[in-house]
Amino acid sequence: MKCPFCHHSESKVTDSRIANDMNAIRRRRECLKCLKRFTTFETVDLTVQVKKRDGHYEDFDMDKLIRGIAAACRHTRVSYEQVRGLASEIAVELMGKQVREITAVELGEISMKKLQQLDDVAYIRFACVYKRFKDMDQLMQAIQTLEEDTRLLKK
Repeated sequence: MKCPFCHHSESKVTDSRIANDMNAIRRRRECLKCLKRFTTFETVDLTVQVKKRDGHYEDFDMDKLIRGIAAACRHTRVSYEQVRGLASEIAVELMGKQVREITAVELGEISMKKLQQLDDVAYIRFACVYKRFKDMDQLMQAIQTLEEDTRLLKK
C-alpha cells in the first residue's frame, strides 16, 4: 500500500476493525518513511458479470444495485441502511453461488424476492421498472399476486 503523502511503498498496520456496514475492514496504517498515518478499507472484490437483456455484459456494480433499490424504496418506511443491507445480502448470495456470470433477469428476481419481504410498495415499484409493465392489467395482476403471497405467509 503506497503512502498517499510520500508514495513510499511500505507501511505498517496500527489498527484493524470491521467497518460500519460490515462489508469492509478498516485499517489504520503508518508510513515507514514519513511516519504519517492514513486509513484504508479492504473489501471483497465481487467479479461477477451481469448479462443484460440486449446481450452485452457489465461488471456487477453494487452502487448501481443500491441506486435501483433506493429508487424503489423512496418515500417508504425503508431506511437507506436497510437498502444497503439488502444489496449486501444480494452480493453475499451471488458470492455463495460462486458464479462468474448472472443474467439481469436472475439478478432482478433475487432483488424482487428480497424487496417483497421488506416492503410491498417498494416491491411493486421495482417490479414496474424491472418487468416493464405495459398496462394497468399487468400492474393489477402483480398486486393481486403480492396480496395472495402475503395471505399465504400469514397462514
